[in-house]
Amino acid sequence: MDLLDWLVVGGYFVVMVLIGLWAKARIHDSRDFFTAGGRMPWWLSGISHHMSGYSSAVFVGYAAIAYTQGFVLYVWWALGITFAMVVGAFLFVPRWPRLRQRLGIISPLEYLRIRYGVPTQQLLAWSGTALKVFDVGAKWTATALLLNVFTGVPLAVGILLTGGVTLVYSTIGGLWADALTDMGQFLIQLVAGIVMFVAVLGALDGVPTLWTLWDKLPEGNAAAFNGQYTALFVLVYLLINTLSYNGGTWNLAQRFIASPTGSSARRAALFSAALYLVWPLVMFFPMWAAPVLLPGLAKPDQSYALLTQQLLPAGLVGLVIAGLFSHTMAMTASDANAISAVVTRDIVPAVWKRGRALDTRAELLIGRISVFTFIALSMVIALTADSFGGVLGLIILWFGGLVGPIAIPMLLGMLPAFKRCGPVAAITSWAVGLAVFALTRYGFDVSRLAPDQATAVQVGGPVVCAIITFVVVGLVAPWRNPESDELVEAISHDEPAAEPVR
Repeated sequence: MDLLDWLVVGGYFVVMVLIGLWAKARIHDSRDFFTAGGRMPWWLSGISHHMSGYSSAVFVGYAAIAYTQGFVLYVWWALGITFAMVVGAFLFVPRWPRLRQRLGIISPLEYLRIRYGVPTQQLLAWSGTALKVFDVGAKWTATALLLNVFTGVPLAVGILLTGGVTLVYSTIGGLWADALTDMGQFLIQLVAGIVMFVAVLGALDGVPTLWTLWDKLPEGNAAAFNGQYTALFVLVYLLINTLSYNGGTWNLAQRFIASPTGSSARRAALFSAALYLVWPLVMFFPMWAAPVLLPGLAKPDQSYALLTQQLLPAGLVGLVIAGLFSHTMAMTASDANAISAVVTRDIVPAVWKRGRALDTRAELLIGRISVFTFIALSMVIALTADSFGGVLGLIILWFGGLVGPIAIPMLLGMLPAFKRCGPVAAITSWAVGLAVFALTRYGFDVSRLAPDQATAVQVGGPVVCAIITFVVVGLVAPWRNPESDELVEAISHDEPAAEPVR
């Protein structure tokens, strides 16, 4: 990297911190910090949801998949999320702001106290918080790997740099800072992605590369399914994406909780779906072309970084790096905000008696401390990511395998069709999902299966078994609770508009 590149990256970090300082002036209490006061416009919520849905791990772990397996990456990831968001826009998403309107929630798990009771709420809160520490740790590692390729900066320094900047603006600015930085980061990665797209076209056949590239790729790279990423895997991950992107991943639920109404949240979800449908085609194209431009690469996860160095002049390299950082910082900042909401509203009141009577100013202080602590712990995990199977191991296997058992009681619990599934169904499905994950990860030797079957079993086994358990227990031992039933029915529609004051 040249001096100009460093100036671009440094300027990006400074702008992110300044946005956090500006947003601090809009934070008066915990509701502003965690839900933007329920005033976030649908277009900002949609952009923030999109930016918070993936990190620079896409340019490391997913770049390796694009290099070795090709177009299937778009099929199982981008198309899967698009479909999941369209379904969720009408099934799950509008219910999140309705919960805020009726219960005043600022955490995605608060409503579980009424729906299932405190023990179930605490179980999901603690296990979900632990899972996100590992997930975010993988994001820091991916970013540090990219920085190492570009600059030679040690991984530990890269983790501390990106994590430290995110820690500052997230701790002081809350959800407003997250959403506004998401907007700025979206514009940066838009420009950076188009620059890389045009550079790749220029290095090959120009515009005709859009249709001539696919015949030059290794066998199978132009197919919709390839290698271990079969139709079975795509279907399994479609289920996981539906649970994750519609609120099972707490930071994404926060974007919808912050929407003024259910219909506004639906528009945000559909906008995010449209971005997932279109933008990855531009973003992934350089990764798909990498086997032609960088044949025989020993480390495919470095392909995007090496292409950037090879094709772009000084200054533009820094812009692309800033774009890569933007994804991780957007996702981890939103994760930290969501986790701190859960800690403040769900965990602290359960373990500390005085925590049940805190005012909104005290909750704001605890929230900021929680953000700081969560990001610091995730950075520690990032420094030991190899112990968990590296970046892809943490993202695809650990997060993909464990998010379902946590998300199923949350999302299905909002739907009238599952109102007879009570705390026993929720806890049992969680336990079964966790047990299946442990068996497929450490007990049953999945290497004896074909590679495509092994991946599908490891990722999909926990969520499929958890869903079956949740439904069966609800049928065998139906649960009835008038308060829970009333809540489920109430969030099935928007509140009627108030009569104008005459």
